[in-house]
Amino acid sequence: MAAPPDKSPPGLARLVVVGANHRSSSPALRENLYVTEDAMGGFLERLRRAGLAQAMVLSTCDRIEVQAAHPDPTEAAAAIVGLFAEQAGVRDVDMERQLYRLEEQAALRHIFAVAASLDSLVVGEPQILGQLKSGHRAAATAGMTGAELEAALQSAYATAKKIRSETAIAEGPVSIAAAAVELAREIHGDLERSAGLLIGTGEMGELLVDHLRSAGLSRLTVTGPSPARAEETARRLKCHHAAFDDPTALLAKADIAVAALGGGQTVVSAAHLDAALKLRRRRPIFVIDLGVPGDVDPTADSLDGVFLYDLDDLEGVAMATRATRETAAKAAWAIVDAEVAAFERGRAERQAVPLLSLLRRHFEDTRNQILEGAADADAAEATRRLINRLLHDPSLILRAIAANPSGREDMEAAARLLRRLFNLDGNDR
Repeated sequence: MAAPPDKSPPGLARLVVVGANHRSSSPALRENLYVTEDAMGGFLERLRRAGLAQAMVLSTCDRIEVQAAHPDPTEAAAAIVGLFAEQAGVRDVDMERQLYRLEEQAALRHIFAVAASLDSLVVGEPQILGQLKSGHRAAATAGMTGAELEAALQSAYATAKKIRSETAIAEGPVSIAAAAVELAREIHGDLERSAGLLIGTGEMGELLVDHLRSAGLSRLTVTGPSPARAEETARRLKCHHAAFDDPTALLAKADIAVAALGGGQTVVSAAHLDAALKLRRRRPIFVIDLGVPGDVDPTADSLDGVFLYDLDDLEGVAMATRATRETAAKAAWAIVDAEVAAFERGRAERQAVPLLSLLRRHFEDTRNQILEGAADADAAEATRRLINRLLHDPSLILRAIAANPSGREDMEAAARLLRRLFNLDGNDR
């Protein structure tokens, strides 16, 4: 169903969010709804044709949603659901089962939470804010941001910044791979100057070295008992490979060693590492043992210069961070709620200003008409003060009504009544 065109005066458009995320929908649906960067302009144009003058699209691997402002959020939401159904090739009624739709204050709170990474699969992950800003830029380029949506997004960015500066929401790693990267940086600093050694060709080992390389690890060598598999893995990872006939020599050249054989026996002994440390002049080696049972002699951890972590150790680091982030999330939600309340108060008070200005202009025009041609300065000053006195209480009351969280309907009713009583719109009586 298409929403009516947004022809409302400023201040009357209301927020609405419709989308699918990792909690509400299946991966298959999100895949069908995903809007690529190249297709973003076309999708925004479809939203415009459906009657949404203010709208942006947030499209990631975990969510696809439209954030919009419109005089009738219910009609706007129906239009968005229809476009999503068309995109996925399903019926509207089937689409709605996997979507969330939020209006007004709930939509505002959601936008703030998304920007602060409180609604992400991994709470505190930093990518979502950049993705939100990218969607915002695309909407602005298409001419689809207006006062209401722009104000909400700018406040969301400010809230996200406040949360990151005042809580520990983004501190520390939350996965085993992230924990390994964090520890590697603590031991060696800049990973661009570090060399890595992958012992074994298992999937978990490849995944871990991928994270290390994404974090800056510049040099990598693959080795293992099977030269053919090591060479194949090295070709896939676009790195060097070496025979596993001299572990000490290989370890001596490695700042980070990842053991991922899982063959049930020790392949890296304490003696190998002790000899490698002597060749390295005791420069430290970060050893990650992914084998179950372990590939590395656990007594090597007692060597000065060897930092040995197995899967349990890495999971412990990640779990500690997750607990910290959960605690920080409670504080972050409190900030979100406070900022939402402040935004709503400010917006409501601003909505009273145009009406008060219109009422004052009406009074001033009437006063000028009565005083036209008169040269009595005392009369002019007296009537000016009269107007100020007459408008004082209505101004205070209107601002109070607007600032009340539940005063929107009262404010709109007061505005209609005042416009009619004083013919502020200039209609024929």
